[in-house]
Amino acid sequence: MADSPKDPREIAAPYAVAEQVGPLVRRVLAHNPSAFTYTGTQTYLVGAAGDVAVIDPGPDEVEHLDALMAAIGGDRVAAICCTHTHRDHSPAAGPLSLRTGAPIIGCAPLTLDDDGPRADAAFDPDYAPARVLADGEQLCGNGWTLTAVATPGHTSNHLCFALEETGALFTGDHIMGWSTTVVSPPDGDMTAYMESLARLYEREQDTVYYPAHGPQVDKPRQLVRGMIGHRRSREKQILRQIEAGHTAIPQMIPQMYKGVDQRLWPAAGRSVLAHLIDLEKRGMVRQVDADWTLVD
Repeated sequence: MADSPKDPREIAAPYAVAEQVGPLVRRVLAHNPSAFTYTGTQTYLVGAAGDVAVIDPGPDEVEHLDALMAAIGGDRVAAICCTHTHRDHSPAAGPLSLRTGAPIIGCAPLTLDDDGPRADAAFDPDYAPARVLADGEQLCGNGWTLTAVATPGHTSNHLCFALEETGALFTGDHIMGWSTTVVSPPDGDMTAYMESLARLYEREQDTVYYPAHGPQVDKPRQLVRGMIGHRRSREKQILRQIEAGHTAIPQMIPQMYKGVDQRLWPAAGRSVLAHLIDLEKRGMVRQVDADWTLVD
């Protein structure tokens, strides 16, 4: 969890404008900035020559939908793809499908009672895909191929999408360009998240990441290696906190997240809980009521 350099609502961002960000890739930024979405959700249009896919259509907001329709123009939309079903990613899928006639294809539907601190991260109950992609399945259009890469952890249904022709990977919330990802139990799973990071590190073919929030990542394997190291450092911090007598999560957070915007502390607490659950699975800690102790 990194502190935003400034309030994202104060950053001048190109909302409702289609920007060419790479070969076969345009980006349209939704106007939903927050402490968790940075400047907003980035929707990507993949393809050219009259045939496109839309990745992470974003929130159901008229301005954003109108901007997507303007960017699509007369092109055929082959598919509307969602990396996962948090409410800042998938709600526009249904309305966009109605406007374009395109099928919704991508991650599996998932609805849970959200017991975390993020109201905007509750799951989208209206997401209804025509087809769910399994790991390795592909979508093809005129001059482009998208491959689903299963990356559970942030959510159990999270997918990334690899653009085979260019080496681009659309990373949703699994990897963001401005902050670390919140992993919030019960659906968020740190064990799965770390395994997914390791899987992406092994993908030497990926040359650029396009996340749903924040700038593109031009040195992806270097970033992933750093993220794995960051998470392992958090583990060690947690173990040291317990050893020092800070055995409850509310006692740990002020020590571990000094300098981080306190609005993000509740979300940080969810990631600490995810780490503790992972450590418990590995036999390193155990829970007694609201406290955690080291296993001898």
